[in-house]
Amino acid sequence: MGRHVFLRIVDALSNFDPYFQQQVDALGRKGLSSLQKCTAAMRMLAYGVGADAVDDYVCIGKSTAIECLKKFVTDIILIFENEYLRKPNSNDVQRLLKMGEARDFPGMMGSIDCMH
Repeated sequence: MGRHVFLRIVDALSNFDPYFQQQVDALGRKGLSSLQKCTAAMRMLAYGVGADAVDDYVCIGKSTAIECLKKFVTDIILIFENEYLRKPNSNDVQRLLKMGEARDFPGMMGSIDCMH
């Protein structure tokens, strides 16, 4: 994933959900940053690792990593569903068909049959 895409996701999450904003506790200590929380969630999704495996890389506890992942997935759907999780329109279909033909995969939109 490109840096700009990652930072766009982090920015969108921190603007949407206060959970992804860095907080200060009663003693004045800074909590986890939005970068740490998003990195933990994305590493678990991308590499299929458990919550305890991100502790060494991101310095985040197992229960917090799980909480980050749950909030991350929920918020990503809420933020980006209208842009990316929609049915393709006719322009999208035509663009995908042209890409398929350019890559020697003509008719790709209807050619995959997983049952046979």
